[in-house]
Amino acid sequence: MNVFVFDMETVPDVEAGRRLYGNHSQMANLSDEEVIHVMYHYHGYPDNGQDHPRLRPHLQKIVAIAAVLRSGERLRMDSLGTLTATETEIIQQFFKSIQHYTPTLVSWDGYRSDLPVLHYRALLHGINAQRYWDIHQEFRFNNYTHRYHDRHTDLMDVIAGYQPNAGVNLEEMSRFLELPSQSNLSSNQIEALYLQGRLEDIRAYCEINALNTYLIFLRFELMRGHLGPVAYELECHRLQELLTGENKPHLQSFSATWLAKAG
Repeated sequence: MNVFVFDMETVPDVEAGRRLYGNHSQMANLSDEEVIHVMYHYHGYPDNGQDHPRLRPHLQKIVAIAAVLRSGERLRMDSLGTLTATETEIIQQFFKSIQHYTPTLVSWDGYRSDLPVLHYRALLHGINAQRYWDIHQEFRFNNYTHRYHDRHTDLMDVIAGYQPNAGVNLEEMSRFLELPSQSNLSSNQIEALYLQGRLEDIRAYCEINALNTYLIFLRFELMRGHLGPVAYELECHRLQELLTGENKPHLQSFSATWLAKAG
């Protein structure tokens, strides 16, 4: 079975904001940050600070998707697309991976947060996602879009028993399970990093979230008996070997912290 564990980061789509809100000529003279203020204000948020919810899915621009792919004996992890990739290219690579591997998608709060954004943004950019939307024949009773099918396993949703008040955010869950957390950064800061042009930091944050989601998935597989204790340890060791070969500082730090906590 192929498993594709992913996380993604979004920011307000300022170009959509310029098209949709206010006088176009006036909006054209505003900075990106000012347009974002207008977008939040239009949706009833007093400021674009730390405490408001995200904008509606169609107004979120995808700036990073990170994934851990387990395919056969291979284990890979990376951000989709290059540092200069457009949103279209990032989303195309996401759906091409589904087309090629037909994996089990695994996310944390992906059903509520990530997939609606992907749907709207793929629609905006005219991206082919045929395998993802297939609900016929072999996909009839197990497809990507049905909440209670496991072809997309939203770990938060499943572990919370589909109860809206029982969900836990990924940062807290990572700390709860003593996985390497990112206490110095949160999803609310992604927008500020983007405005500062710090896309590498966003991709690093997204990659660590994908790794933690994968580790939670392995725990989930152990809990429901799909992995025995020995197989679980082997999968963890396989990931540790992968991280040992990485030269990215945030992945080296993740690996060292994970080993220290495990010890």
